[in-house]
Amino acid sequence: MHHHGYLRTGPKERFDNEALRRPPHPEPPPPPAPNDPTGERLLQRYREVAAEFPTVDLSPLETAYWLVKQRSLVRGTWGEAKGAAAWLGERLAEYTHRFACVYDRDTARLANLVDSAAERLATGADVSYGLYLERPAYLSLAVVTCSPNRSMPDLSCPLG
Repeated sequence: MHHHGYLRTGPKERFDNEALRRPPHPEPPPPPAPNDPTGERLLQRYREVAAEFPTVDLSPLETAYWLVKQRSLVRGTWGEAKGAAAWLGERLAEYTHRFACVYDRDTARLANLVDSAAERLATGADVSYGLYLERPAYLSLAVVTCSPNRSMPDLSCPLG
């Protein structure tokens, strides 16, 4: 078992595009009937999402789906949960001054998040944190357990 880290910051409006944060359905919609603009739009949108989901840096709605994203999005890999949790802590410290909410800047709260992440990762669970930054922007941090992933064991490792 090992862990992969992911980080994404960017405009909140982009993060709110849920269609690009969920994988496409395994089966495409049926071909549209002739002169069916709604069916044609649906099929076109399906094709767009199917092409973009693996490459877009937006955090998926289900954390394990980071594993199907392109491997260049992996920010670190660790064999031990403590190393992965330490990376989370370093990233939280790096962005603390930009957190939109003063409550999120509390160092004791952040230390508890890191400790909790270490415990969960050690059990094979995934960890995902999201925090609002100023402007408004959004920070997504995730550590995904791999080989296998507990919630989606059929997903392959991006580095394997």
